Amino acid sequence: MMITSREMRALELNSEYFGVSRLQLMENAGQSIAHEITARFKPDKTRIAIFCGLGGNGGDGFVAARHLTCLGFKVNIILAGKPANIRDDPAQKNWRALQSLKDVITIHEVYDSSLIPTIKTDVVVDALLGIGLKGALRPPILQLVKKINETKAFHVSVDVPTGINSDSGEVLGEAVKADLTVTFHKTKPGLPKAKKHAGELIVKDIGLPSEFEGFTGPGDVSLVVKPRSAEAHKGDFGRLMVVGGSEVFSGAPALVALAALRIGVDVAYVAAPHKTAYAISSMSPNLITVKLEGDHLNPHNVAVIKRYLEMSTAVVMGPGLGLHEKTRDVVEAIVDAVEKAKIPLLLDADGLKAFAEFKRKIGSPLVLTPHVGEYRILTGKRPSKKLERRRVEVQAVAKKLGAVILLKGHVDVVSDGKRVKLNFTGNPGMTVGGTGDILSGVVGAFLAQGANPFEAAVAGAFVNGAAGDFVQEEKGFHMVSTDMLEWIPKVMDDPMSHLRVRKSAS
Repeated sequence: MMITSREMRALELNSEYFGVSRLQLMENAGQSIAHEITARFKPDKTRIAIFCGLGGNGGDGFVAARHLTCLGFKVNIILAGKPANIRDDPAQKNWRALQSLKDVITIHEVYDSSLIPTIKTDVVVDALLGIGLKGALRPPILQLVKKINETKAFHVSVDVPTGINSDSGEVLGEAVKADLTVTFHKTKPGLPKAKKHAGELIVKDIGLPSEFEGFTGPGDVSLVVKPRSAEAHKGDFGRLMVVGGSEVFSGAPALVALAALRIGVDVAYVAAPHKTAYAISSMSPNLITVKLEGDHLNPHNVAVIKRYLEMSTAVVMGPGLGLHEKTRDVVEAIVDAVEKAKIPLLLDADGLKAFAEFKRKIGSPLVLTPHVGEYRILTGKRPSKKLERRRVEVQAVAKKLGAVILLKGHVDVVSDGKRVKLNFTGNPGMTVGGTGDILSGVVGAFLAQGANPFEAAVAGAFVNGAAGDFVQEEKGFHMVSTDMLEWIPKVMDDPMSHLRVRKSAS
């Protein structure tokens, strides 16, 4: 089993959310390094030089230095920069722990390559950068890597040899040639491809329960948030088309679009029957409505919707649509058009019910968001009440349909047929009408911004439930779905803030 750099970062955030802090993980990682060195070398005969960066990898090195000193080794630390620039909080804490040990640990601050010391050593520990390196090394890291390779000592790399892309195995100009690489939790995909640099590879457990990989958390939100540069233009952050609404249900598609706008899409179109579209227009000046001919979705609307598909980066179809006689055929025609346009599609509510009559794999990313009743219509049976069994069932259906399924419930189950995640955010107050439409808008927005469909559904489940939890904390069980719109930005900007609500609920 392997884990990519982005997945590992997300898992570490989720670990913090579920109660195992990054400080604990760093302690375990550093202790693992010390253990591997102790298993190979005797303290009274071994000098150790630990090259530390300013981030989490350097923090692992600080912890290793402390443990090795306790065991009787003579330790030197070469810090790649100034202590004031250690921004990683757990690393900063472990740096402070070393300050009272300056009599036994020699520290060299190298913020310029001219300051690199010449040290006689038997073991060199590379704790400079770790996972996630994308570009070529820069000074003084580059010179420190060259220094490590020139040193005739046993080389140990922490997590990944500095200079290696942990996902691809690419050598980015210059890289540490390790005799031993100690990586954490799971192997990184690039390490088997970089055997000449990784040397002997050991995977160490650092106290991350494997169960955490199956739970949603703030880390999943970090995976789908799209950075917004100063040079951004309208359309760069997605254009979502919402197809829904009827003479009875005008609020549902409006909620989808408003939620998507709160996530950060640039444009949300709502295609609805003309009377419904006018009603939606009056709800908010932020909504752009496409006024369809007739009182409900019908074959005459397909051509108009196809034109707007050309301007859209994702589609949500179904909320408030109704189930008129011709709706099923029109839904299928629109699914075909979306498939030809090769843009992501989310089906919910009546759109999902119509899809159940002709269900098949389609050539575009597809997300289905049923509640228990809609799941029964889609599959012909109710999901198991036992959560573990429900996981297996949803995974099987997702695989069969080639879709991502987000089964809403007390615990949401999300699967793409391979991976399965459980979401625990949300509360009984969210049985009020419209919360599912908010969810569709959140997931649809992530799809419109280019997120992986599974990751979009996982993050959407967390954000939607967390927003509902903040409302419940504020208003009790007297919420309405529009209350959730105001909390979406809070969850997006600071998903870890939900930890406070989670603690108070427990």
